[in-house]
Amino acid sequence: MPMEPAINQTPEPSVSGRFSMEELLGELSEKEGIIEQKSLVISEQKKRIALLEECLRLEKIRRYGASSEKNPGQGELFNEAEQLADQAEAEPEQKQTKRKKTGRKGLSEKIPRVQIYLKLSEEEKAGAIDTFFSKVKEELDIVPAKVRVLEYLQEKAVFKTDEGEKTIKAAERPLHPLGKVIASINLLAYLIVAKYCDALPLYRMEKILARYGGDITRTSMANWIIRLANVLMPLINLMKEHQISGHYLQMDETRVQVLKEPGKSATSDKWFWEIRGGPPDQPVIIFEYDASRSADVPSRLLAGFKGTLQTDGYSGYNRACKENGLIRIGCWDHARRKFTDAIKAMPTKQKRSGKISKAEEALSSIQKLYAIERKIKDLGVEERFQYRQEKSLPILEAFKPWLETNILKVPKDSLTYKAMGYALNQWESLIGYCNDGRYHISNIL
Repeated sequence: MPMEPAINQTPEPSVSGRFSMEELLGELSEKEGIIEQKSLVISEQKKRIALLEECLRLEKIRRYGASSEKNPGQGELFNEAEQLADQAEAEPEQKQTKRKKTGRKGLSEKIPRVQIYLKLSEEEKAGAIDTFFSKVKEELDIVPAKVRVLEYLQEKAVFKTDEGEKTIKAAERPLHPLGKVIASINLLAYLIVAKYCDALPLYRMEKILARYGGDITRTSMANWIIRLANVLMPLINLMKEHQISGHYLQMDETRVQVLKEPGKSATSDKWFWEIRGGPPDQPVIIFEYDASRSADVPSRLLAGFKGTLQTDGYSGYNRACKENGLIRIGCWDHARRKFTDAIKAMPTKQKRSGKISKAEEALSSIQKLYAIERKIKDLGVEERFQYRQEKSLPILEAFKPWLETNILKVPKDSLTYKAMGYALNQWESLIGYCNDGRYHISNIL
C-alpha cells in the first residue's frame, strides 16, 4: 500500500543524525513568523473585544441608566480663573461649606386659588380685642374630571301672516367641525391633547370615559381624530405657508412606532419629521409623519423654502438643499451627544483613574460654546453675532486642529474616534451658526 504523506513538517535530520545550523535557523524563523502572525490576530481580537464591550456598556446605559450628559469631575476640564476660584473655595482647610437649599418649590401664582378660612368658635374668641387671618398652609388640589351631557334646546318662534299662514323661525345652531357627532368640541380637544401630548392610547381613554359614565368606543374616537385631521388641513397648510415665509428652518427626524402601516412591520422604523420656522417673532412647529426616511420626504416638506436649514449630518437632506439652493448649518447637540456617549461607555476602571479622556477634553470645548450661548440668549441679533465672533470662533479655531491631531491617537472605530470623525466631517456646517445672530447652536426644538 502506498505510504501517506507525513503530517509533521519538521525538517528531517541530516545524515549524521543532527540538524544543521541552517535547518535550525530556518525552523526558528518559521516559528517566529507563526508567533508574530498569531500575536497580530490576538491583538486585533483584543481591539475588537474592547470595541464590542464599549458598545455593550453604552447600550446598557441607554436602556437602564440616567440620560444626563454630566459626568463626575467635569469641572476639572476647565482652566479658567472662575473654575480655579471655585476650587479654592472648596479646599478642605476652609471649614465653611455652602449648603443646598432644602424644601420644595413654591406653587405658581398663576394657578387659581381658593381661600379656606379656619375660624375660631365664638366661645374661643370671646373677649378678644381683635382677630385676623394668616396663611399657614398651601395645598395643590385637583378637580377630578367629569363628563356631562350638553343638551341644546333650540328656541323657535311661531309667526302668523296676514293670510293666516304660520311660519317658524329657529335660533341658529352652533357650528361643529364634524357636524352631527355626539362629541363636543371640548371632548375632541381633550382626545387630541391626551393622545398626542400625553401619549395616552385610545383604549385607555375608552376606559377612562367609561369610568365616568361616557361609553364611547375607541373606534369612534379614531374616526373623529381622522376626520378632524381633514377638517383642519387648511389651517395646517396656512401654518406651512407661514413657516416657509421666514428665512430660517430647523428640522429633525425622530423614530416612532406605528402598529398598522401598510407594507411595514409593526417593529420597523417610521418617522416624525419636526420642523420649526417662520418669522422670528412668530415661529411655528409642525410634526409631519412619514413611514419613510428617504430624501423624498425633506424634498417634499421643504418645497418652496429659500433660506437656511439647520439639521444634523443626515445625508437625506442633501438633495433638498441642492434643489432649493439652501444654506445648511449643523447642530452641535448631535455632535456633543456622540462625545457624551463615549464618556458614558468608558470602563469603570478608566472613570475612576482620574485621567481625563480625549472625549472629556472634547466635551469641555463644546461646553464652553454652550456657556457662551447662555450668556447671550437675551441679546439682540447683531450683539449675538459680534459676541460669537469674539468669543466662540477662537474656541472653534483651536478645537478643529485639536481634533485633527487627536483622532490619530484613539482606537479606530471607537466611540471617541467616531465622535471626532463626525465633528470633522460636519465642521463647515457646525460652525455655520456663528455667521448670523439669528441662528441657534442647536436644532433641538
